[in-house]
Order: sequence, then C-alpha cells, then structure tokens
Amino acid sequence: MFKTTNPHITAYHADLQDYDRLSLKHEGTVKIAFQHLLESVAKQQKWVLTQENTLKRGPKKNIRLDGVLFDTANLPRGYWEAKDVKDDLPKEVQKKIYKDKYPTDNIIFQTPARAILYQNGAEVLDVDLTVDANLVKVVNAFFNFQRPEYDRWDLAADEFKLKVPKLAEQLLLLIHDSADDAFQTAFGNFAEQCKQAINPNLSDAAIEEMLIQHLLTERIFRNIFKNPEFTKRNIIAREIEVVIETLTARSFNRDAFFDELKYFYKALEDVASTIDEYSYKQHFLNSVYEKFFQGFSVKIADTHGIVYTPQPIVNFMVKSVNEILEKEFGKKISSEGIHFLDPFVGTGNFIVRVMHEISKQSRMALNVTPWIQPHNSRGGDIT
Repeated sequence: MFKTTNPHITAYHADLQDYDRLSLKHEGTVKIAFQHLLESVAKQQKWVLTQENTLKRGPKKNIRLDGVLFDTANLPRGYWEAKDVKDDLPKEVQKKIYKDKYPTDNIIFQTPARAILYQNGAEVLDVDLTVDANLVKVVNAFFNFQRPEYDRWDLAADEFKLKVPKLAEQLLLLIHDSADDAFQTAFGNFAEQCKQAINPNLSDAAIEEMLIQHLLTERIFRNIFKNPEFTKRNIIAREIEVVIETLTARSFNRDAFFDELKYFYKALEDVASTIDEYSYKQHFLNSVYEKFFQGFSVKIADTHGIVYTPQPIVNFMVKSVNEILEKEFGKKISSEGIHFLDPFVGTGNFIVRVMHEISKQSRMALNVTPWIQPHNSRGGDIT
C-alpha cells in the first residue's frame, strides 16, 4: 500500500515547489509532478505509464489522454487526465465525460490541488490533493481497482498454459490417425500451396503445427475482434478450414474437444469486451499469443525468441522507414508506387501501423500486399 511516509510523496511535493518557485503554472509543466508519482507507483506494480494516448471516439473524432497505465498482459488498467490549476475541474470532468466520451472505468482527473476519481462509470472520490492523506487515498484507490473480468483472466491464462500442450498432442494424434481420403487430399493440396508460397522445403510437421495453432486460436480471432467471417476473408485461414472440416467430419467433434478450454475463451472474451480501442485489443492479443506459445511450444518460443514487438518499437520502425523514403527517394509511405510485403503478418502490428500512417486519400493509390497468416508456423512478428 502507498503511505503518507512514502518518499514518492516527498518527491512529488519537491517537484511542485520547484515549478512554483519558477512561476510555472501551466498544465504541460505541473502535470509532470503527478506523472512522476504515477510512474513510481506503476513500477512497483510492474505496470507501465504511457503518455499522450489517442483513442478513437467516432469516424472523425479522437481524444488524447495524458496517460494510460498498462499491466504485464498489456491490459489498460487506468487512465489519467491532467488540467491547469486555474481550471474548473468538475466542469472540465463533465465536459470530458459527456462531450468527449472519456473512459470512466478507472480514471483520475487531476490538478495539483484536486483530484476526481471515476470508477465503473461513477464518481467515487473528489479530494484536496494538498492533504497528503487524500493524495494517498486517491492513488491507492486508483491502483487497487480491479475489474472482475481481469481476475478471471489471470486464473484462466495460467490454466490455459497448462492445458495447451496436452490438447496439441491429442490433435497431432488425430491428424496422424486420420486415414480418410478426403482429409489426405485436402491436406496434400494445402501443403502444396504452402510449399509454393512459403518454402518448397516446408515439412509436413510444420504444416501440421499450423493446423493445430489454428484450431486452438481460431475462436480468439473470431471473437476478440468480433469478426465471425475472418476465416472466409483470410486466404490462409480459409484454406486451413477446408482441411479442418474434412478432419472434423469424421474424426472428432470440434466443440466437444475444446470444451475444457471454454473457461479460458470466455474469460478472454470478457476482458476483450471491456476494451473499446482497437489498438489496445491488439496489444492484449499480443500478450495472449505469447502465453499461447509458452504453453504450445516452449522450446520453440525460447529458441526463436517469440515475443510480439511492442507498439512503440513498431511506431519507431514505421516512422524510420518513412523518413528514409523521404530522405533518399523523395517519397512517403503514402506515395503512389510504394509497395509493402508482409509475408508473415502475425497479429498485424506492422501492417496496421502502416495503414494508420496512410491518409484516406492515399490508400487507393497504395498497393499493400499482406499475406494474412495470423497463425504462422513460428509465431511473432517477422519483419
């Protein structure tokens, strides 16, 4: 628990005193003191405070938050919005919530003198921050807030890691034991396509691994992004489904086989339903896949370093490419004639970031050629 004797409080007051001595009163400066306080407590929780986060609130409307705190599963645990000392904080809060549609599940609206905390859509605290006990109270309430969906997710994720290896082995046995001509034909056709498109030396074992990954994770992609038709629109997923349909026609019942993972899938979907921002869902999906590979193929995950690229690094790499294009070729990512090939798109971090970099007017002119394979044979973002 955060206490009034905590050295971070002393540092917070020291920052404010320095700003006051220099007559710095504007939000851009005074908010840094509270930012440092949040960062210090977040580090103890193994959370990360990210700044200047943009959230979509409609086709033409975005909002920008001063801070969002993410946990180790890349879940947004809390939000922070700072205002000037001179601002009417309650009035600003009402504007942010009702006009700008700021999230209200766990958010602190703050000036150096006052903080208003919203949780579960309702105001729970409105305190004078010049009193240390109130500062402690609001910070503790903010960091201790826990949605029940997140509790269930933590338990389900641990259980999932334990069950995945056994289920993967059972699926492999089913594939090997399937002597049905229809399945063998479908598998052979898919294997030939993969060898032509990926690698002529691709082994049957690698292709079997793709089938197993798809079976174990198809529901995740279908439900987490509310896209029930992704297997029809995704060329690789569609071809995998052809093979799987022939396998399930005689060998086993798909729903019954995964009955013991229902708890995990439901917990995952409940958490995803609490996240409105598409990019945050993508961050969360990355952490889900890391857990999946830690259970599905521990040796491969270790030896190949399967880790999904953090969004700040993705942003840096995409902007770096854009800068090089401008400097060396006088073009931009959105320029006509610039082509992108993402042969193993993984969870789409890079290709989605590229698309965000492109203006709507330029998208028709850009030839983006992703080979959408969310369940590639080694996972991760291959760039």
